[in-house]
Amino acid sequence: MAGVVVQRVRHEDGPELVTANLASINLHEPFVYPFHDLVGFLAYLSRCDGERSLGYVARDLAGGHVVGVININEIVRGVFQSAYLGYYGMAGMTGRGLMREAVGLVIARAFSEHGLHRLEANIQPENEPSRALARSLGFRQEGYSPRYLKIGGAWRDHERWAILSEDWQAPE
Repeated sequence: MAGVVVQRVRHEDGPELVTANLASINLHEPFVYPFHDLVGFLAYLSRCDGERSLGYVARDLAGGHVVGVININEIVRGVFQSAYLGYYGMAGMTGRGLMREAVGLVIARAFSEHGLHRLEANIQPENEPSRALARSLGFRQEGYSPRYLKIGGAWRDHERWAILSEDWQAPE
């Protein structure tokens, strides 16, 4: 593989992420509405505190371009050791397996470096690329949640997909 590298989001990533998000609006909406300006980026960066949320930026090794963003959110410790996984790719970087590799790298870190036991991804049923990505990484569909999250001003149905650390196998 070795087509991507993932790093924790940094202040220096702001301008490039804003540009990539703006160029990817047609790819993202209505599934995700990431920040579109530096104020929004700074709010996102402040949420990525390393305790409750972690943000990762994936870049292709060939040119260093932003491939996508992967987030581990609402980390709960104690007996739960669980979090929500969210991800989105960028326009012009799709169809090459780069996000699959990047999300796989972040999942591996979640289970090894961050000591999590379970990751859950909530995906809108109409988002077939995201569903296929989760399925290809070993997530199993656990359920369906009507009007689960308010995204883009509308309550949207989601499928619940999850993977446990003992079920994780890094992609080949």
